[in-house]
Amino acid sequence: MRIALAQINPTVGDVDGNAAKAAEWIARARDEGAGLAILPELCIPGYPAEDLYLKRHFLRANQRAVEELAASVEGITALVGFVEPVADREDPRRAHNSTAVIADGAVQTIYRKNRLPNYSVFDEQRYFVPGTEPLAIDLGELRVGLTICEDVWAPGPPAQAEAEAGARLIANPSGSPYHRGKGREREEMFCQRSRAYGAYFAFCNLVGGQDELVFDGQSLVTAPDGSVIARGAQFEEELLVCEVPHSGSGPLAEPLGDLDEVYAALTLGLRDYVGKNGFKHVGLALSGGIDSALVAMIAADAVGPDRLSCVVMPSPHSSSETQGDAREIAANLGCELLEVEIEPMMASYEQALTGYLDEPDRAVPRDPTKPSEPDLTAENLQARIRGNLMMALSNRHGWLVLTTGNKSEMSVGYATLYGDMAGGFAVIKDVPKQLVYDLVRRRNERAGRELVPASVLDRAPSAELRPDQRDEDSLPPYEVLDRILEAYVERDEGREEMIAAGLPAETVDEVIRLVDRSEYKRRQAAPGIRITPKAFGKDRRLPITNRFGG
Repeated sequence: MRIALAQINPTVGDVDGNAAKAAEWIARARDEGAGLAILPELCIPGYPAEDLYLKRHFLRANQRAVEELAASVEGITALVGFVEPVADREDPRRAHNSTAVIADGAVQTIYRKNRLPNYSVFDEQRYFVPGTEPLAIDLGELRVGLTICEDVWAPGPPAQAEAEAGARLIANPSGSPYHRGKGREREEMFCQRSRAYGAYFAFCNLVGGQDELVFDGQSLVTAPDGSVIARGAQFEEELLVCEVPHSGSGPLAEPLGDLDEVYAALTLGLRDYVGKNGFKHVGLALSGGIDSALVAMIAADAVGPDRLSCVVMPSPHSSSETQGDAREIAANLGCELLEVEIEPMMASYEQALTGYLDEPDRAVPRDPTKPSEPDLTAENLQARIRGNLMMALSNRHGWLVLTTGNKSEMSVGYATLYGDMAGGFAVIKDVPKQLVYDLVRRRNERAGRELVPASVLDRAPSAELRPDQRDEDSLPPYEVLDRILEAYVERDEGREEMIAAGLPAETVDEVIRLVDRSEYKRRQAAPGIRITPKAFGKDRRLPITNRFGG
């Protein structure tokens, strides 16, 4: 049988639009001669729709859309993900995560997801009632077992039971979110399942950005010998068509390299956040530093340079070199550049606060365990002036303001509330500092020219909020900091584990203290794109008031 995997990009809540998209791709699959079309998990309501799944009128709208879609489907069988209302009105969970089997103008049967993930970014046990039974359907001489995403991530039923009951193909509609290296992990898992059960597996994944998550597609079909016989593209919609049983390999898109994959995820995540939320234009503060340079590159690629404005806001501490680099970056990207001097505003703030900032008995230290830091107030004023100006431009022109802080800075609180954290979307919020450099170098390499000048890459990182400031005046070297953050934030390692791995004890203690103390800032940060196995947000939920430490 010819099967078609439709990795599509639905929009959460756009029930009718998603159903229309599903109908279009099912028709394309039929025109390609496919007998079975597989669409992703929950593609009609969108995924994850969070507490929309608890609204009965939302469930009714999605159910009606599936029924209307089914009435239009002839000449092919389609597997379509939707939320199926449950009969028990007392249960706060009001739905099953289900796949409708559609053929001959009607819903023929329904499979309900058995295994509901409740870790990392997943909250499915909050919303869904689990199914309890495997299900296989016969399409001519081919028996097809039905699963949904998590159902196959561990060995055993329902996939094993379906294979033992004669299923030659296990269909797996999925909403599997991206993180760095996730595609390789998935592919290895599906190859293992195919070998173990002697069956073909067809994994059809979502594509697109949904708030902080990105879905990367890369749908695939694996054979009983554990080989991959078809693989879809990453980060773009595609109809992946192949024969089961197969006589040879089908289309096999080559996976992107590591850095290109991360960059593509960030680009798609931003493009969909802008497009699905109706923004026409984006803006960012371009300092001439590495972080804002990367965000500007991603924005130009995501929405086009004609929809990007970069704002240079020099202070007395801004070097001529960084300002020159900022102007060159904007020119290289072909975007609008605005310049606003902030020195007069700094003087106005200082004048208004005369007598309030220089009285020792009024000084409150940033950290109760340390002496007061007199330069901090002036530094934060600069950042907040810039934040105010960016938000004023946003209000006037309808921009989405992009913040430029990276994961290393967000981890340790090296950011100013209502200053450089002011904005609507934090593009590189989950990108560690060292990876920022790697991504800029790789994008320059792909362009075949220096979109970002070498001087930006070579210059020591600095916020330029006081004379001769360097990030390493306040932070450990980034190569050490990022190792500690990966261990503490992403792997949940404790102090002793990190020290045993060779990380310096004093630095470990300082970083743990900074990370824990900065939780309140992260709660107020803009949403940003998840590209690591554990991002700040749904992945990592810790109390602000917390005396445990490392």
